[in-house]
Amino acid sequence: MNRPFIQRSRGNSGGERGVTMIIVALAMVAIIALAALSIDVITLYLAREEAQRSADSAALAAAKIISVSGLTGDPTNSTGNWGKICGPDDGINGLATRTAKAVAGQDAVGGLVATTINVTYSAEDSGTSGDCTTLTSSAFGINPMVTVQLQRASLPSFFSRIWGNTGNSVSAKASAETYNPSNSGSVTGGTVIPVQPRCVKPWVVPNRDPMNPLPVGGVYCDQGTTPILCHPIVSVADGSITHPGISTATQPNNGIIGETFWLDADCRATPNTFCNMRHTPEANYSGGSAKLPPNLLYVPGQVGTPVLAVSSSCGGDDFQNAIVGCDQPTNYSCGLPPASAPDPNAVDMTIYPRVSTSNGGQCLIHQGDPTDVTSASGQDYLSGATFGVPGSYPFQMLAGSNNPTGLSGSPVSMSASIVSLPIYDDGTATVNTNTRTPVTFVGFLQVFINAVDQFGNINVTVLNVAGCSGPSVSSTAQVGNSPVPVRLITPP
Repeated sequence: MNRPFIQRSRGNSGGERGVTMIIVALAMVAIIALAALSIDVITLYLAREEAQRSADSAALAAAKIISVSGLTGDPTNSTGNWGKICGPDDGINGLATRTAKAVAGQDAVGGLVATTINVTYSAEDSGTSGDCTTLTSSAFGINPMVTVQLQRASLPSFFSRIWGNTGNSVSAKASAETYNPSNSGSVTGGTVIPVQPRCVKPWVVPNRDPMNPLPVGGVYCDQGTTPILCHPIVSVADGSITHPGISTATQPNNGIIGETFWLDADCRATPNTFCNMRHTPEANYSGGSAKLPPNLLYVPGQVGTPVLAVSSSCGGDDFQNAIVGCDQPTNYSCGLPPASAPDPNAVDMTIYPRVSTSNGGQCLIHQGDPTDVTSASGQDYLSGATFGVPGSYPFQMLAGSNNPTGLSGSPVSMSASIVSLPIYDDGTATVNTNTRTPVTFVGFLQVFINAVDQFGNINVTVLNVAGCSGPSVSSTAQVGNSPVPVRLITPP
């Protein structure tokens, strides 16, 4: 029988048997190694991103504490309170340092919290310090900077453990600046950089400090038959704060920060369709609506439309909406004369603001009883011996019973009661009844609203002051939600 043309080998392949399995096994080891290495690389990358976000959040949180603390309202540390914000306060870290460490410590990096958190402070030409008690330069009281550096060691790893490497670590660094334009020309080569804060409330106040000079015989400045003129809040010449420093109930009259007074509408008590100015706190005031000095007369600001973020339960006319919402369209530009602004800063005397202020103000701060202005009826409040007057520094805000967070009685770092008000140059502006008048804003007050009564009077405590006028004003304003804005900057 003929043999088949193609023959099949009946023998075995000798050494070739199992080669495929070996190749597959080696490939699996390589694949697993690469996968483990990828996991390690991704773990380190994500941990580094988490660390940077944590450092950014911590630096910004500390800078916000500096902004609302009034520290920049005491630029030379004349009251010796800087250490309570960013230095050792009786052996304990200052409030900004504690806040930075708390924020950095609550964010997990690689599944675990940071092992090392360092907080330092600096300012232009002031050097760097672990706290601010050694920073004697006044630059720190104008442009304080906080830097947070954190490190997380012994991150979980997989591939690198084969070689016994368990020391993987990541670090991050972030710096944030609190910028107050008051007297900023002294640290910026003579150029004052203006600010343009968002969400400014339309209560425009004159450039007068109702508690400076002190009352004589119980009569405050701008009061009585032969009044002593109140000193300006900020200098029109250079933007500096006229009465810098920090006052409390136990240490009164140390400066404008902490001053507590009433904001009264500069309109006659008899309701009308427009604001008929009365000019003096005593005149033409009846019906139990007058508040005793110290007080400051506000005029209604021109409201832009539309107003943003207005609660459906608090809405009303445009003026009320601007109180409870965010009046961003209005050009609250700092230091710009009326003629130079395309949308001039202006006051609007064609409206009567009392009812809208009463309703909107109470809704804004979650106040329950407008007839009670001596204790909190739902709104947040400042701790102290006397309602509305801070008992000590740093000022501590406590959540009211109507605070949306539900943290009644607990300390809070932010509050709806913190608002910004424009200061206009009443020395050059002539405000007439039933008209809209362009004015120059020479600064902003950052205040805490203690209470609003049924007549539209507002009791406030000054948290900070930002002056912004001067002989040389930059055309580019810093924009933020506060007249003392904060921003992340490139780490030094």
